[in-house]
Amino acid sequence: MVETAHHNHQHPPSQVPPPPVVARPLGAARGPAYPPQEQLLQLHYCIHSNPSWVQTAVLGFQHYIVMLGTTVMIATALVPRMGGSPGDKARVIQSLLFMSGVNTLLQTWFGTRLPTVMGPSFAYIISVLAIINDFSDSTFTSEHERFTHTMRAIQGSLIVSSFLNIIIGYSNAWGNLTRFFSPIVIVPLVCVVGLGLFARGFPQLGNCVEIGLPMLILLVIGQQYLQRIHPAAGPLLERFALLVCIGIIWSFAAILTVAGAYNNVRERTKLSCRTDRSLLISSAPWIKIPYPFQWGTPIFRASHVFGMVGAALVSSAESTGTFYAASRLAGATAPPAHVLSRSIGLQGVGQLLEGIFGAAVGTTASVENVGLLGITRVGSRRAVQISTAFMVFFSIFGKFGAFFASIPLPIFAAIYCVLYGIVAAIGISFVQFANNNSLRNIYVLGLSLFLGISIPQYFVMNTDMAGHGPVKTNGGWFNDILNTIFSSPPTVALIVGTLLDNTLEARHSVEERGIPWLIPFQRRKGDIRNDEFYSYPLRINEYIPTRFL
Repeated sequence: MVETAHHNHQHPPSQVPPPPVVARPLGAARGPAYPPQEQLLQLHYCIHSNPSWVQTAVLGFQHYIVMLGTTVMIATALVPRMGGSPGDKARVIQSLLFMSGVNTLLQTWFGTRLPTVMGPSFAYIISVLAIINDFSDSTFTSEHERFTHTMRAIQGSLIVSSFLNIIIGYSNAWGNLTRFFSPIVIVPLVCVVGLGLFARGFPQLGNCVEIGLPMLILLVIGQQYLQRIHPAAGPLLERFALLVCIGIIWSFAAILTVAGAYNNVRERTKLSCRTDRSLLISSAPWIKIPYPFQWGTPIFRASHVFGMVGAALVSSAESTGTFYAASRLAGATAPPAHVLSRSIGLQGVGQLLEGIFGAAVGTTASVENVGLLGITRVGSRRAVQISTAFMVFFSIFGKFGAFFASIPLPIFAAIYCVLYGIVAAIGISFVQFANNNSLRNIYVLGLSLFLGISIPQYFVMNTDMAGHGPVKTNGGWFNDILNTIFSSPPTVALIVGTLLDNTLEARHSVEERGIPWLIPFQRRKGDIRNDEFYSYPLRINEYIPTRFL
């Protein structure tokens, strides 16, 4: 036998092939790629997490102050044209605040459940101006009688037109419409919800530059730059710098007023800059509880109702875009179709209550308050619910509410420059869920965005002081509906975007449009988080028919 010298024969080491070189895209070599994020990770508090009770209360007061600007703007624009006195204007502001508080509480409990304030809507301005114009040639014994008669006509129009939103909401028709949405539709819708309000930003600020511009600069520096100086002061400045800036600039405006800086200026400048021109504090009652039919028996006229129907439809489109923005800034998922539908139905119920309690206009989801969620990074639902206590309190105790309502409007305009911009930018963020390199998507986005701003601007520029727009046919009610719809940037963007996105190579570009990402959130049980964010409180859903959930 021949034995081998070595039983453990060692094989030569194998040559490991080098890893294949993967050709990276040209842009990837220049920086990191950020994957899509369904929820913003930099929020300090999301929809169902809350800061301390003290901070939550201050945040609630801040929400009240922010929505107060739009309330005062609408009352200032409408009440004098109705023949109302400063006392009437104070009562209209009280009614608007009271109904905003009630509707916000209802919406956060039984509507979308998102942290959205329901505030007065500019969408109703054209319809209200048409009603005012109808009574301009009528004979009244006094201007106050003309004011109350006009308010009664507005009440009747709000009551009847509210049933449109109730029907399209609780019949789930609005939810079925939103199933045609994709991220390519949501982007222009949410963008123009913010950008379409540009006229309430710097153009209003420019009415008193010496107050508005310092407010804008101070807010940006105090809220963004100063918070980085000291780590401990950062969160407080981020959340409450807006209130501090308002206090500083409001005091500065009061000093200029007392010092006589506006004694020899134009009347328009006095109205914008002085802190004592609104006459709200002297004319507001100490205690006044808004009550049903406070202006008298509602007046129902078909032409007025049809015009208000257009405004109700527009407010639904605007609220829908605002709800999508709020869901992002509150750390929630995109609202499902059934949630959007019940929220529009509840908005109709709110409009019915506004008609009963004598509000001058209907409500919609407040864009500026959603922007406030972004700059404070607090998407807490509880903070918004607490803000309703301030709305109701200051609507009843008129002198205290009039004190804050006397803040000069350019201060609010400076705030809106920031808050509307935040909402517009949130709209852009939805494009990450679709293919933003698709020329087909770029075409739909570009045309929807441009027409969503350009068409309403044409209608606004060609609308006179009486509310008569460029559509002029023999049917006044038909004119009011079309002029109202096409004066709304979100409504135009929604119409153009939905039509283009669902007709232009729609079947062959399902994935490019981002449909696979959005479908689970549109369905009731499509994503497990839908119930977490949008289910009714206190197990109420167990006692409500499924079609109304």
